[in-house]
Amino acid sequence: MLASTRGIAGREAVECVHFGSIAIVDPDGELLAAVGDAGGMNFSRSTLKPLQALAFVEDGGLARFGFGSQELALMCSSHSGESVHVQIVQSMLERIGAQVGDLQCGCHLPRYFAATATTPPANLRISALHHNCSGKHTGFLAYCRLHGHRLDNYLDPDAPVQVRVRNIAQAFCPERTVVAGVDGCSAPNFALPLMRLAQAYCRIACDAAPGLRALYFAMTRHPDLVSGTARMDLALMRTGAGNWVSKIGADGVQMIGIRSQGLGIAIRIAGGDASALHVTTVDVLHQIGLLDEPLRTPLAAYFRPPLRNTRELPIGRFQPLFRLPRLAKG
Repeated sequence: MLASTRGIAGREAVECVHFGSIAIVDPDGELLAAVGDAGGMNFSRSTLKPLQALAFVEDGGLARFGFGSQELALMCSSHSGESVHVQIVQSMLERIGAQVGDLQCGCHLPRYFAATATTPPANLRISALHHNCSGKHTGFLAYCRLHGHRLDNYLDPDAPVQVRVRNIAQAFCPERTVVAGVDGCSAPNFALPLMRLAQAYCRIACDAAPGLRALYFAMTRHPDLVSGTARMDLALMRTGAGNWVSKIGADGVQMIGIRSQGLGIAIRIAGGDASALHVTTVDVLHQIGLLDEPLRTPLAAYFRPPLRNTRELPIGRFQPLFRLPRLAKG
């Protein structure tokens, strides 16, 4: 689907080939364009986060705890552990009467440093608040508080919040049973056909249901909270200017919903390479006519970029090997 070449003086050889699949659907789930296996089962990873927050929204949780669009954006986020992210998650925990120790997501170095190629300060102190999934886990805890459930077992597959999430995921996949697994943050996760994941994001972008509209509003209004500085989802949603909702997932998964055209786009790089995913995503948008001048947008750095070494010298390039039809604009 995508190749990287390496060479000098006009003589290049293919070094890596990245295989994957693309599915583009309408709100009814009808396949409009595809590459690879559009019906193949793929774990949703962090692209599931809006659906994991949906039950809390549908049950009136936002009003119950005084949460607004910022808090909902954090529940849908894979944030970078920047101060604004940490502060909002901490505030959410306080409002629901929970503590950092109730979070079962684990702890890792904030993604801000990798995204910005900066070195963490020597005196940096991190906690579960900095985990990119801390907003999602706080949403789980908030659902438990809303319904009077225990907090200590909220990640159990049979916990009420996880049963509800599974039912929501299953509703987007009526033709077969979703496959259960465990995500990197220890939360249950589900595999769906790629085209059904695309349909889910099409519905988030286009459906009139109040819960889905709330998700769309929060994510597109606060892309900096859903993502972070120098991150892909931030660049995508800033380029879409309120018309595109996007969410990346670990190991090569990207979902986008396009409101004005009524499209859902799902991309999966089989080997999980992040650079290949970014380049492919921008090329998909360009090829189907949604990104006519990518070099004049926040996505410029991802459009068929040169391959560079650690001295920033160009030593090769990325080359798309797929072709999609240009779709009619709405």
